[in-house]
Amino acid sequence: MFQKLDYYFLFASFSSFVASVALWFLVNREYGSYVGLWVPSILTLWVGVRVTLLARSGVTLNRKK
Repeated sequence: MFQKLDYYFLFASFSSFVASVALWFLVNREYGSYVGLWVPSILTLWVGVRVTLLARSGVTLNRKK
């Protein structure tokens, strides 16, 4: 189900989450909040890439008319 590309996005978002928690507790809360905003951005980009790849491959959903 997952492709190699998916693991890169998941790793990037998880790394961003860990970095934001570390920054929140160890450095500065504002830095942690800023880096924490990257997580949903990375995941949204991942969804966009997946939709684009599915559209290019010609996969259609079974829709009732």
